[in-house]
Amino acid sequence: MARPRRARKPKYKPQVYPGADKVSDRRRKAADPTKKLAKFRSIPDDNIVLLLGHRFKGESYVSVHPPLDELVEKYDPIKNIVEPTPGARAGDRIRYIQFADSIFYPPMAPWLRPRLYMSRLRGCDVMVYSGRQLLEQRERDIEASSKWLLETEVYDPARDAIRGITVHGHSLRLDEDGLMFDARRRYKLNKETGEVEYIKNMHAEVLDNPIPVGRPLTEREARGHDCTYRWDVAAYKSRTEILTVIARYSRGRITGGFNPELTEIINNSR
Repeated sequence: MARPRRARKPKYKPQVYPGADKVSDRRRKAADPTKKLAKFRSIPDDNIVLLLGHRFKGESYVSVHPPLDELVEKYDPIKNIVEPTPGARAGDRIRYIQFADSIFYPPMAPWLRPRLYMSRLRGCDVMVYSGRQLLEQRERDIEASSKWLLETEVYDPARDAIRGITVHGHSLRLDEDGLMFDARRRYKLNKETGEVEYIKNMHAEVLDNPIPVGRPLTEREARGHDCTYRWDVAAYKSRTEILTVIARYSRGRITGGFNPELTEIINNSR
């Protein structure tokens, strides 16, 4: 007697983010690693090193442990499964980049960056604040990630900035040139070239020569790349599915904190 065939399980396809409006499309593209981000500009590797300010141009990477290939350790099956990043394999120290995103039509936001990083990068740690976001990796890995972040569509030189100290600026005004306010005055608009130039690195240390990072997006371009809901881009009140999920999480968090048994009642009644 022939065995009955097992029903083939449908291939799992993550939803990533719901919605059919353009803001949902922006968020879905950022969090979906299968979607390639458009490249808007080119920044030389040496300029990335200078902007980060973690080491001098041409300086060797600082190691915190010998290269993994030289270490003699007991057998661990996980090491054969997980491929180390170039920085981890070389034993690099941990370094970081920190972004501040303006509230005025930004292509990226602090609360969306972790989804971007976690879905596309390896060997990273992220910290989210109200108006800024920190990304940590091994040193040569963070340099590669920084180059990718600064060259693609998730970065607008006018509305996104790299800041190691005095990071605030998210909800502050844009200046007369349309640049996000920076108390440390790390960058300025070159009126002749039309590009934003950094005159200080991320830590507000003066650079020998200005580093251009591309032209700011126009108002029309910024609205087209905006990842936030607002009255003149996309109305948030139409986000019924998101509001339903947020309400369920909030209700479960409050009632679960008061009485954990109530959380099961809420989950079973949805």
